[in-house]
Amino acid sequence: MNLFSVASEADQQKNQPLAYRMRPRTLDEYIGQDAIIGEGRLLRRSIQADQLSSVIFYGPPGTGKTTLARVIANTTKRHFSTLNAVLSGVKELRYEIDEARQRLELYNRGTILFVDEVHRWNKSQQDALLPWVENGTVILIGATTENPYFEVNAALVSRSRIFQLKSLESDDLMAIAKQALADKERGYGLYEVSFEEGALEHLVSVANGDARSLLNALQLAVETSVTHFPPPHGTQISITKDAAEQSIQQKAVLYDKEGDYHFDVISAFIKSIRGSDPDATLYWLARMVNAGEDPKFIFRRMLISACEDVGLADPQAIVVVQADAQAFERIGFPEGRFHLTHAALYLATTEKSNSTLAFFDALKGVEQQAQDEVPNHLRDGNRDAKGFGHGQGYLYPHAYQDHWVAQQYLPSSLQGKVFYEPSDQGYEKSIKDKVQRHREEQLESVETDAFVENLSYSPGDKDRQRWISRTVSERGKLLQTLRKTLFEGLTIRRSDRVLVCNAGHGLLLWEAFRNTPEGLVVAQVRTADQRDHINHYAQSLSELDRPVVHCNPLDKVLDALSDQLRFEVIMGRNLFSRAKEEEQLLLKLKTRLSPEGSMHFAESVPSLGSRLSDFVSEDLQQLLRKAESTLYGDPANPLTNWTAKDLLGLFEQAGFATTSHEMDLEESRSMAEGDIRRYLDASYLPAFASQAVEVDAKKLEHELITQLAGRSLAWKHHLLFVHSFAKALPKQQPGKEDDTFSKVKKKVHSAK
Repeated sequence: MNLFSVASEADQQKNQPLAYRMRPRTLDEYIGQDAIIGEGRLLRRSIQADQLSSVIFYGPPGTGKTTLARVIANTTKRHFSTLNAVLSGVKELRYEIDEARQRLELYNRGTILFVDEVHRWNKSQQDALLPWVENGTVILIGATTENPYFEVNAALVSRSRIFQLKSLESDDLMAIAKQALADKERGYGLYEVSFEEGALEHLVSVANGDARSLLNALQLAVETSVTHFPPPHGTQISITKDAAEQSIQQKAVLYDKEGDYHFDVISAFIKSIRGSDPDATLYWLARMVNAGEDPKFIFRRMLISACEDVGLADPQAIVVVQADAQAFERIGFPEGRFHLTHAALYLATTEKSNSTLAFFDALKGVEQQAQDEVPNHLRDGNRDAKGFGHGQGYLYPHAYQDHWVAQQYLPSSLQGKVFYEPSDQGYEKSIKDKVQRHREEQLESVETDAFVENLSYSPGDKDRQRWISRTVSERGKLLQTLRKTLFEGLTIRRSDRVLVCNAGHGLLLWEAFRNTPEGLVVAQVRTADQRDHINHYAQSLSELDRPVVHCNPLDKVLDALSDQLRFEVIMGRNLFSRAKEEEQLLLKLKTRLSPEGSMHFAESVPSLGSRLSDFVSEDLQQLLRKAESTLYGDPANPLTNWTAKDLLGLFEQAGFATTSHEMDLEESRSMAEGDIRRYLDASYLPAFASQAVEVDAKKLEHELITQLAGRSLAWKHHLLFVHSFAKALPKQQPGKEDDTFSKVKKKVHSAK
């Protein structure tokens, strides 16, 4: 018998279940699923116009998939055939296809083939259907409770429209119940059925969106509330709340350990944890436990979440979940539910961070980029340090202050690459600034080609890289002190606009950026490499949040900015290296300063720093100082002919109220042979020539290389910190020092 034939015999009508009898015959009788079958919807228009293409209906049991197919069967002019995938196979399918071909060839009548539970067919069975759907011999209507994107062949899915049916709302179920109670032909309209208060609502509530479950319970409640059914027409039937409760004992939990609901519910559980919603977390946990889910599976997913969603925001999360999992192994159900709950609530209520996903960024970098060599200083030097220099230059962090030293750990081509981004949550918040500052100091202090593997070996070169450890260590401390001193006493408001000049790799830029979350940071850099490093750091930020980086000379950058843009803070380092020639640049910067703005600069004064003569023997010292008298005293040399007084005078002449202080900082520094030759060729030899001093260039070069090359030199930098204000500073009270910069005109010598 055809699944959708309408019974005409009265006795057959009586024996059919209410849920079957009440199946809608037309679209007007269909209740629910307004999102796909409501007035004006595509599916409704297709059915009404009898222009249906292949479709797959997907949804939980009792949501109307087969019923909708029955409505189509009653509406279409095409022949309607049905198969149930549980009971049918390729043999039955071939029969229906042959019939459809003959129908089309002989009578020009198309066929709609409804396949219930289509996901039950295996791949070969589904493949047997594909060519006939492809050439239009049949139009497929598939019904499935499983996700078609997983359980139905991709080829069939791609040729069909997918309509997802949802569990019915309470209002829909109430309308279906009332429809059955009022229908005199198929329902209970011939009787006067009444319900005790709350009885019908209980049936609707416990049906849990399943119309079939509701109608089955309604049938049981009505037909067991009279001594004999059917009673005479007009009989009053009263349904008590107790009868309703007995008719539908418990909500059916939709859960299949190998189906969609298994994955959907665990997904909802984990997402509730991730979203820090303890109430939803408990609900989905109870849903799984009630359905008999394996607790080991739940704990496994929570262990993953403890690292994926909580991570370093709370390093104890993994410890707590693991402890609960081990306790459950000992205790089991039912008491073990406390440990499931304890672990779930801990994860739901603790701080969250997904920074551990940085591993996959690193993995992507490994897959996409060439496999660079391990940097020489990081290699194992136990076997071949003498021959190839492996391990030489490695800095042992525990030997330095705070057990940290700036050095290169990534391959050279990845230097500056960022994978790990600490969050602002929990424990990670406490380490975020330290991680970022270390990165910035490493970028500024480490030369990418400093650690080179020896490609050959000869005796006598064992001290070649000995200087590296102190060079890098002191360089890092110097930069750290410079940044701290420049920002000390400087108040930057969250909404301020900051211009960082000569920003380098971002040493000052990121400190300013951290202080201006609602403001703007514009950086000017001198090289494309510096620009790329900063942009790499910024790529995880939204475009609106990123600092604006310009790679051009400063005067060109200032000209390119919007005419209306003014900065509350302008800062930089080594911007006025030709102090006596920088008047126009300073005036141009002044035009970009807001009325209450300030400028802050750290400048190296070359004439007060170390010179080569400080590190050589006495006889060679006297010779070098002859050249240095010209180098540092020549009025025509703009790089060296200025002092702190000259630069401060420039600011005062431009109308700034200025404070300053000076500081000597030392770093251990090494000079390679090439550095020494460049010093001689570019500076010392021309200075000797200008004084008509005759020197043996080859001999001098040899002496300098012998005395200086490869040595660790305590090189002094004399720094001038300038703080200038658009408005005059407030007058100090007698005997009190300006609080804004308490270190004015103090000299501080850093300890080695």
